[in-house]
Amino acid sequence: MKTMDHQADVRFLQDEEGELLVVSSGSWRVAALKMVVPILERQTRNIRNQSLRWDVSRISSIDSAGIVLFKHYLDQLQAQGCKVEVVGASPAQQKLYRMVTSYISASPEIRGSPQSRLLRPFNRLGELAMAFLRDINAFLSFVGENFVVLMLLLLQPWKFRYRAIVRNIQDAGVGALPIVTLTSFLIGVVIAYQGAVQLQKFGANIFVVDMIAISVTRELAPLITAIVVAGRTGSSYTAQIGVMKITQEIDAMRIMGFEPHRFLVLPRVIAVMIALPLMIFFADIIGILGGMLVANFHLNISFTEFIHRLQNVLEVKHVWIGIAKGPFFAWLIAMSGCFRGFQVSRNTESIGRYTTISVVNAIFLVIACDALFSVLLTELGI
Repeated sequence: MKTMDHQADVRFLQDEEGELLVVSSGSWRVAALKMVVPILERQTRNIRNQSLRWDVSRISSIDSAGIVLFKHYLDQLQAQGCKVEVVGASPAQQKLYRMVTSYISASPEIRGSPQSRLLRPFNRLGELAMAFLRDINAFLSFVGENFVVLMLLLLQPWKFRYRAIVRNIQDAGVGALPIVTLTSFLIGVVIAYQGAVQLQKFGANIFVVDMIAISVTRELAPLITAIVVAGRTGSSYTAQIGVMKITQEIDAMRIMGFEPHRFLVLPRVIAVMIALPLMIFFADIIGILGGMLVANFHLNISFTEFIHRLQNVLEVKHVWIGIAKGPFFAWLIAMSGCFRGFQVSRNTESIGRYTTISVVNAIFLVIACDALFSVLLTELGI
């Protein structure tokens, strides 16, 4: 029959100098630990920012369960600001402690103090900042790898996958024409209506042509078209590559010696960079057409008068500036979509997550790039 000496025990005392003393005794084996767990839980909860000694010299025997329990509350006390000195450990106990703790991968979750709760938003901010930096590093690595593959292909142009490029131009460009047509037409209509309301007050109806021509060709058509492509094409690239990663097709390509950047990324990037400028030019025409119809019906400006005014106020540079933005927007959209596709993990839930992230990233980058163009061109006086 077991005596009480064989049961694990722990006591919290004050020594002669007033220092807190924790005395462990008995058998700290898995079958004898049940009584000490509530004592340790209750006592250690309220000990913060103190110095204490933990005497383990009276422990008659200990196994791995006892070591894990001891380390759990030792870590908790240290996390609560306590300075803990462990005394009385035998060489065998020290050896077992080192062996067991080498296999413990993470510290136990410690209940946060009021101070830690106050610091939680800052901890979260730091985690987000580090995640952002890791994302930037991964994206730059992805861009660098893609650039190296492109340089190697430029030395061997016959290795370009021209059929894949043409097919992607059809999907990204021709397939997007209906929605681009609708959005561009509506943008022209909205600009004309809003301008007409204000210009009618001053009898300056004819200046609606200036507003439509410059705003559509220089800013709105490139931006709206790029946003439509980001939502339509960028998301499809992420989903396509993500599904290939989940089904291990990309791993199979690497095993067979096929470079994923050459077969999956470059054809998509080049296709969008070719298609988007053409779509922007098409959107310019549709947007101006929508504005011309509103100007005719709402302001009684004839088509002939509208076109004559358009020829006088619309400089070619505005059209070229809008078209020149296309390759930059296209590169950002395609690279963002492909990059997020390669980040998809091995479950279907991550496809939706990274598809959403890719669209948000692409739209943000397009708007930021457009703002940069506006500032730069304004400073240059163009």
